[in-house]
Amino acid sequence: MPGIGGNGAVTRSTLRQQIADALRDEVLAGRLRPGQAFTVKEIAEQYGVSATPVREALVDLSAQGLLEADQHRGFRVHEYSLADYRGMIEARSLVTDGMFQSLLRGGMAQADDPRTVAALVGVRRRGEEAQRAATAGDLNILIGYDLRFWRELSALFGNPYLADFLYRLRVQSWVCTVQHLRRVEDLKGHLWAGHTELVDALARRDPDAAHAIIAAYNEHSLALLERLAAG
Repeated sequence: MPGIGGNGAVTRSTLRQQIADALRDEVLAGRLRPGQAFTVKEIAEQYGVSATPVREALVDLSAQGLLEADQHRGFRVHEYSLADYRGMIEARSLVTDGMFQSLLRGGMAQADDPRTVAALVGVRRRGEEAQRAATAGDLNILIGYDLRFWRELSALFGNPYLADFLYRLRVQSWVCTVQHLRRVEDLKGHLWAGHTELVDALARRDPDAAHAIIAAYNEHSLALLERLAAG
């Protein structure tokens, strides 16, 4: 099947999650395009596995908003609109603003706590990788590090439900934008590269600065997407 690159590395112990991860990566890489349809049988044959874990993986991705299920024709990649992206930005902002304001209420461990210091160093390192990828216009690398950056950053606030929700929003945001970004031959200098600035603001326990950085990020990404969507 064009656009789906299965391989024999999938093991039976974690088939459901591995298949879901592999298909999500195919969508993020632009190899599975918005609106592209496929069946459980096609995916199962591609990976050489039974239909059950494939069906479970596709149902999981549908619950995450990446696929749409059709009982009679299988699944298709969800097609997000510019209006969807604006809604994602609004939802992300509500979540991140709440996270940043929790700093004032002591929601994150004290900044001088060794574990917090070590965690922030790790998050900042992830941010440095994302920043380099953004500056270089390397979209594949940026997406991977950006998702890891936000997952690790949100984990600092100690609420796994919030962290999971934000992660899903980040994945959906990338699925929405990647269809447009893949059409640009050279993204060097066009992608947002402020990850480390955000970590530094949080390390200073400065939620206002963090809010301003995220607001600038949202404005930048929305303007870029609107320009690309307009052709």
